[in-house]
Amino acid sequence: MTKIFLRAYAKVNYALEVRGKREDGYHEISSVMQSVSLADEVEIEHSREGFDIAVEPEGTEVGLARENTVYKAQKMLGELVGFSLPVKARLYKRIPTGAGLGGGSADAAAMLVGLNELFGLGLSPIQLREVGLRVGADVPFCLAGGTVLGGGIGEVLKPLPAPPPHHLVIIKPAANASTARIYHAYDEHPKERTPSVAPVVDALRVGHLCTLARSLGNDLAPVTKGLVPEVRGLEEGLRRAGALEASMSGSGTAVFGIFGSEAQARSVADGLLASFVGVCEPVVRGVELL
Repeated sequence: MTKIFLRAYAKVNYALEVRGKREDGYHEISSVMQSVSLADEVEIEHSREGFDIAVEPEGTEVGLARENTVYKAQKMLGELVGFSLPVKARLYKRIPTGAGLGGGSADAAAMLVGLNELFGLGLSPIQLREVGLRVGADVPFCLAGGTVLGGGIGEVLKPLPAPPPHHLVIIKPAANASTARIYHAYDEHPKERTPSVAPVVDALRVGHLCTLARSLGNDLAPVTKGLVPEVRGLEEGLRRAGALEASMSGSGTAVFGIFGSEAQARSVADGLLASFVGVCEPVVRGVELL
């Protein structure tokens, strides 16, 4: 095997509660995360030496090559096994950046899975998740995928029942807001928390879509809306368009609306104008070998 292709799925947060800041600067959270069919494609092939990355569409912003999550994943996995893993990587980006949809983490997860297969490393899922956590807090979830209750900084994962069938319209304004900035603003002006994790978990166990939609929540949403007012407008627009409910994903700035049918979701998406508009559905994995 000299080349491998993978699909790296985005995620949304049905619920996100911030439980407090740790001494190491990270925040303890509790979150219900869901993999969705919006995905990047990752191509990895053997190289004689080093690491090289190309991104399509041309001009897509993914940060400096040596700061990219894909490079970090390759570097840290090489450190674990004790020898270099020279590859060329190509990212076909469909997940918008700066959205709270886990695009960078998903790409890193795909790189870890791909390298494990390409070089025949034989590493277990637990070993890959340990490396992934060093890359980013969302990487362990992106490796696991599906419907998961996340704790700690996002690395303590407990599988949950899959949600009832539904489609999501994801919409993102042009503006971004860094996760670090959002959490800093949250720490300066913490808001009163409305419990969302327990209601979402209960709704998933019952399997009732309207109950799930009514339970959505995100502690970071008020902060992000204060910094990027367009987020509030897009969320309200999804509700007016007929979403069962709408919420922000992660630290934003993407928001999503839940719809009972694909036809309704696509009809609504066709009438929306934003930097990014997409229709997707829940999936059961975070990374898929193609």
